[in-house]
Amino acid sequence: MASTTFDPRPQHDHQGPDHMEKARQAGAAAVSKAKEAGKEVLGATREAGAEAIDKAKCAAADAVGKAKETVAAVGEMATQAASAVGQKANDLTSAAGHELRDFGESIGKKAPHEGLAGAASQAVAEGIKGGGRYIEEAKLSGMAEDVEQLVRTHPIPALLVCFGIGYCVGRVMKD
Repeated sequence: MASTTFDPRPQHDHQGPDHMEKARQAGAAAVSKAKEAGKEVLGATREAGAEAIDKAKCAAADAVGKAKETVAAVGEMATQAASAVGQKANDLTSAAGHELRDFGESIGKKAPHEGLAGAASQAVAEGIKGGGRYIEEAKLSGMAEDVEQLVRTHPIPALLVCFGIGYCVGRVMKD
């Protein structure tokens, strides 16, 4: 058996400095190509990132726009619903005023017309008719404006009336 010995020293071509120079040039070329490839990857990544950011901005702007439209639509629907409720309340108040006025006219026709009882019953009938006419014409919104005007012109008596009503309601609720 032939014995082979292992020599741990690297085997070198004995070509000298030319071989080393070619290796350096090949290494420099590889580093240059790697740098160039890295720059290309970095540029492509930047472009893709910029596109993704632009798309995200557009999507966010669209979402905000749709949210604004939705809020506006909901607000419009709420306004229409409130208007419809207000109109319905006015219509019901007007109808109640009409019925009250008719009731006053009915009392005026059926009640006595002469004497003290006749004068009292006619005064009550006229008062009911007048109240019904006012409710029918002013409706709920007009009555609210009238109450507001009354409170503005007479604030202290209005407060005293509110305190009195509150006291009476409290006494009733207590019992």
